[in-house]
Amino acid sequence: MKTAVFSAKPYDRAFLAAGSAAAGHELVFVENRLRADTVGLAAGCLAVCVFVNDVLDAEVLGGLAALGVRFVALRCAGYNNVDLGAARELGMRVARVPSYSPHAVAEHAVALLLGLNRHIPRAGARVRDGNFSIDGLMGRDLHGKTVGVIGTGNIGGIFAGILLGFGCRVLAYDIRRDAELEGRGVVYAPLREVLENSFFLSLHCPLVAATRHLLNAETFAWLPRGALVVNTSRGALIAADDAIAAIKSGHLGGLALDVYEEEAELFFEDHSSDIIQDDTFARLVSFPNVLVTSHQAFFTQEAMENIAATTMGNLSDFAGGRVGANAVN
Repeated sequence: MKTAVFSAKPYDRAFLAAGSAAAGHELVFVENRLRADTVGLAAGCLAVCVFVNDVLDAEVLGGLAALGVRFVALRCAGYNNVDLGAARELGMRVARVPSYSPHAVAEHAVALLLGLNRHIPRAGARVRDGNFSIDGLMGRDLHGKTVGVIGTGNIGGIFAGILLGFGCRVLAYDIRRDAELEGRGVVYAPLREVLENSFFLSLHCPLVAATRHLLNAETFAWLPRGALVVNTSRGALIAADDAIAAIKSGHLGGLALDVYEEEAELFFEDHSSDIIQDDTFARLVSFPNVLVTSHQAFFTQEAMENIAATTMGNLSDFAGGRVGANAVN
């Protein structure tokens, strides 16, 4: 089956190509993101393979359907960038990779938390400049502190387990409680109670209407003064302008992000010679207590191998007329 792979980076080519030959799929790699003006690049393909910042709204899906595309293979877990109603009306199937390596994302969240709390990037930069002063680099012990976890699915649950191993008290908020985590000592509480008692907070929930801008001017104020927040889930969980205000006031002690609401025009590309046009993002990264990575939490060898294998399986299910376990519509 011929498939157009959008947003294809060298690492995507390497891992996907390795599995495509054995599965009998023909892959056409496209560096461009999928959006209205690039739909035509899928001509002659029965399927498209897309990533987190590709656009699959009604207009794009309609254009794909007109070209004969009948299947969308997401090589990620989230599907908030897909208009599932439009896909259903067009008779297009959509499948995802529900779990590629929850350990990779959870471990990156811990790395961000440690880096932010102990000022690791600033410390490393100082030493490279020959400055061995430790003034301004004081952090706090994690041991014995309360850490809030919003969302205790696979990734949030693993993150919670790691922090329990650090000797932290873990408070969690989720619409479903995990009995196994409760048995290990995680305590579930209402959102406000979690925020009010968590000096460290990590977000691990999906982006839906109820969680969009979950952290905003009101909820930032619920956090203890000086709290540190980590987000490796979806950028729009945080209202960036409100985060800036909370940082400027000193109420928010630090922010570590692997995702950003308007990341589509920035992340995964080299803009080192460009002037960043996003004033909100430029303001965020100007603060010494903000740490940003470029949506790389998932990026381990094991995760890439799992993404490739599951994607090939999803394509094979569709080619064989099967509704696979990873179908989302």
